[in-house]
Amino acid sequence: MSQADLLDQDPVFQLKGSMLAITVMELAHYDLERLDRQLDEKVAQAPNFFQNTPLVMALDKLPDGDPGLDLPALLDICRRHGLRTLAIRANRAEHIAAADALDIPVLPPSGARERPIDPVEPAKKPVEKPVEPPEPKVQPTKVITTPVRGGQQVYAPGGDLVVLAAVSPGAELLADGNIHVYGPMRGRALAGIKGDTKARIFCRQLAAELVSVAGQYKVADDLRRDPLWGQQVQVSLSGDVLNITRL
Repeated sequence: MSQADLLDQDPVFQLKGSMLAITVMELAHYDLERLDRQLDEKVAQAPNFFQNTPLVMALDKLPDGDPGLDLPALLDICRRHGLRTLAIRANRAEHIAAADALDIPVLPPSGARERPIDPVEPAKKPVEKPVEPPEPKVQPTKVITTPVRGGQQVYAPGGDLVVLAAVSPGAELLADGNIHVYGPMRGRALAGIKGDTKARIFCRQLAAELVSVAGQYKVADDLRRDPLWGQQVQVSLSGDVLNITRL
């Protein structure tokens, strides 16, 4: 089914496939009632598309006159229709603050570019100085020592996530780097969520609902057919293919 089949003539939103195979929902208007109604229609048209689909919620296209954002209510509507919001794309301070309050990653606006600054004396050609690359910010590994229950979401920004206990169905692990689970992995694990194709997922027992590296993902139906289901594995990315190998 094409994108045109999923959109009406005056939609509240548009669904766009990204290069990393994560769906981007661009809100054109902030109208939760219309959004809920239109998602109902889209689920009826393409039910397989709306099954634990990873989502980036883009708020940077909302017009300035739209009312205040109720981000928890917006994410709840998406969740009820099978869309799992991984990150927010925003440029307004109030939207970024709302995402930070929910511990949701914030991505920069679409097509953002730096503006060149005019020199003070345009007649003189300024001497270009080599730009020193910034020192990489090393984030400490986030370590979770207690079980991650269903409905919980744990995010490790800028680094790795280590879970020393079981991850229940309905729980969600997200990391900019690698994910290590030293117990049964029954929830969802998404590593390299900001595009790190070298990120990996390590787990003692693969029983996940979804695994993803840099946007490429497999759901439980695919994972159960893998001969290493239920075993100790690592998940890595080669090109756009997820590889599951024995540890």
